[in-house]
Amino acid sequence: MPEPASRAFIGTSGWAYPSWKPDFYPQRIAPRDFLSSYATRLNAVEVNYTFRQILEPSTIANWLSQTPSEFRFVVKAHQSITHFRRLRNVEEPLQRFLDSIQPLFKSRRLGPVLYQLPHNMKADPVLLDEFLAQLPSRPRRAVEFRHDSWLSEEVFRVLRRRKTALCISETEKITTPEVQTADFVYYRFRHPDYTKRQRTVLRKRIERFLSEGVPVYAFFMHEDEPSGPLWAEELFRALQR
Repeated sequence: MPEPASRAFIGTSGWAYPSWKPDFYPQRIAPRDFLSSYATRLNAVEVNYTFRQILEPSTIANWLSQTPSEFRFVVKAHQSITHFRRLRNVEEPLQRFLDSIQPLFKSRRLGPVLYQLPHNMKADPVLLDEFLAQLPSRPRRAVEFRHDSWLSEEVFRVLRRRKTALCISETEKITTPEVQTADFVYYRFRHPDYTKRQRTVLRKRIERFLSEGVPVYAFFMHEDEPSGPLWAEELFRALQR
């Protein structure tokens, strides 16, 4: 499902946080209405729920009913694939996971799938190549490496060959180089604080890709206070100008 060129999909990693009231959510809003409120201010969300649970069709139907047609759900691959089996012998859990997200894909509301590897998983380009070869061409996919041994040109070549995005992740432990390996770019901004100046730099980095017609997905860390969604909304609005 190709996205329109020059589109920015901006959000946070999750939405179900009462602590975002009253700065982001209205004070009197009920939890069941969080997603519909979120979707009036941002146009994408990264779903961590799928890391531990297999989605039910009724859950997806509920999400779709609360969000507009242009809203995108980006899902994290189930831990059975990335953390328990660590990309090996994953045929059965991978197919179960992909089947579970089909209603999102068929509705044209699914963004990329994020395959997040464990912190202690070291580079194995051959294993990565064999795993990515098993994935269908759609939905789009991104891989987040959390051990710096993966950050090499050899790994980037595998990602390019398999049309998979390098997740450009900024954390207190690792900063991924800004390398484009697919027809879209995927950011995860995970620092606990971003100054106004730093947020301006983030915007300019994204604008560079958008100006070249490259769709961008970008998600701030949610945590238990509202700075993440507020920064995301600030970025989203700035990119619409």
